[in-house]
Amino acid sequence: MTSSATVLRGLEKIRDWVEDFYRDLHRHPELGFQEHRTAGKAAGALHEAGYTVTEGIGGTGVIGVLRNGEGPTVMLRADMDALPVTERTGLPYASETEGVMHACGHDVHVAAMAGFARLMAAATDAWGGTLVVLFQPSEENGDGATAMVRDGLADTCPHPDIVLAQHVLPYPAGYVGTRAGSFLSAADSLKITLHGQGAHGSMPQAGIDPVVMAAMAVVRLQTVVSRELAATTPAVLTVGSITSGTGPNVIPDRAVLQLNIRTYDDATRTQVLDAVERIVRAEATASRSPKEPEIERIAAFPPTINDEAPTDKVARAFADYFGTDAHTIDLQTASEDMSDLPRAFGVPYTYWGIGGADPQSYAEANSKGTVAQDIPVNHSPFFAPVLQPTLDTGVKALTTAALAWLAGTGAGPQ
Repeated sequence: MTSSATVLRGLEKIRDWVEDFYRDLHRHPELGFQEHRTAGKAAGALHEAGYTVTEGIGGTGVIGVLRNGEGPTVMLRADMDALPVTERTGLPYASETEGVMHACGHDVHVAAMAGFARLMAAATDAWGGTLVVLFQPSEENGDGATAMVRDGLADTCPHPDIVLAQHVLPYPAGYVGTRAGSFLSAADSLKITLHGQGAHGSMPQAGIDPVVMAAMAVVRLQTVVSRELAATTPAVLTVGSITSGTGPNVIPDRAVLQLNIRTYDDATRTQVLDAVERIVRAEATASRSPKEPEIERIAAFPPTINDEAPTDKVARAFADYFGTDAHTIDLQTASEDMSDLPRAFGVPYTYWGIGGADPQSYAEANSKGTVAQDIPVNHSPFFAPVLQPTLDTGVKALTTAALAWLAGTGAGPQ
């Protein structure tokens, strides 16, 4: 019997517990750095399983350490925070917190990690080494991982040899997908203030119109990806907000743009950010702006670039365990801050996706070519992973991946 099979023999006994744990988390979502209840439940599960637990790292972060003899040290991470979204799923265990919802599946991550931690603690004869289970706050804001690092993470837990993480995505439940190299994009959100000169709407010659300035900037910004990058270089630039003015007959004195940029490598990231600044400043000059525009970066996520060797190792383990349900996943345009954790330790990492959509609904939508329209994606108010096999897959994937490092050093059956 393999180590994975040995550890996962206990899954049937705790499946109901994992599902109840998940439903409770889904009912009680918490925003970034407010995950006190979620962190308490995660810490409680680790205490009960025999882990050495540290709470409050980076505000609400939780670390559990289980030492089991000689061997590698493997860190696995689950993010805990929810989103400011009003749930519209109609689930019997829908959010009970007004305006807040687990619309990105972090409740799946926490529940699966808690189940995995229990199984590993109950089957220490099947593996050897040190297990570090980390529950991270505020992934959605892109600052939870760095908060834990700045709060002394490296001095709090053993130095890992590898960091692993997963995310539920709108693929059919049961699916697991790995990808070496670029997986998730870097993301930069900018707030740009353009300055004009206020005037009466009937006397435009007396003013400098920031609305026109903003409109011209938006049009030209859309040429950055289409005309300055090679067609083989993926990137996205979206202007998501334009705010200006108070009435139809008043030329305002400023306009504010908010935009989001997704790129996959440092060179492209720098090129696009430089182009945005060049265009905005040039449009301000062309419009006779009385002041230089203010360009503020309000959020930034690093790219997720999976190290090849550990990704191949996990992919082989998944292929052996999951068979045809193991895939190479597509490049994703979403973003994450998980890579800040392994970067702080100077160690490799790999990050994979698991499916959460109803398999039958997904198959029907796929046959009609309407997956993008019919399957709710992360951050949608309708995002609702099916309980099973999503949770089982999450537990199994964490177990299989961790044992790719830990199984060979255990005293149990291999």
